[in-house]
Amino acid sequence: MAVKIRLTRMGKKKQPSYRVVVMDSRKPRDGKYIEQIGFYDPRQDPSLIQIDNERALDWLNKGAQPTERAQKLLEISGAWTQFRVAKGDIHTVGETAPTAAPEPAVVATAAADMSAAEASPVEATPHEANAADAAAEAPEAESAEDAAAEEPESAETSNDEESSTDG
Repeated sequence: MAVKIRLTRMGKKKQPSYRVVVMDSRKPRDGKYIEQIGFYDPRQDPSLIQIDNERALDWLNKGAQPTERAQKLLEISGAWTQFRVAKGDIHTVGETAPTAAPEPAVVATAAADMSAAEASPVEATPHEANAADAAAEAPEAESAEDAAAEEPESAETSNDEESSTDG
């Protein structure tokens, strides 16, 4: 059975409100659901979103897949972030990402590179710096040429319009 967390429509005509429900994906939109875990009213300003995060996390851990809109509502309520942290996809603010220990050969190579860099610092010559500046300015020059090329075309079209109104 494919279980989804999705919205079911409630309310009067042209006045929608939605329930956030857990249901079999093969059931119709407004069909029988397994459990209601929240409520969403988009007509209020600001929109009303009430989701039971504990139940939502429980269903997400069991494998329920949220629809696109339901996932956005879960992100707003905080349940989706809690799920991702528990799953290990993202890390909390205070934690650092776990890193693998570097291989000994890579560490030795990095140490050799550091000692060589400290022994002979390399500075850019003025010629190289000027070449880099010229390369950076080149796209600006091309765009200026393109703009200059477009101006005569617009002048020609305006002349054509004037001649048609004169005659």
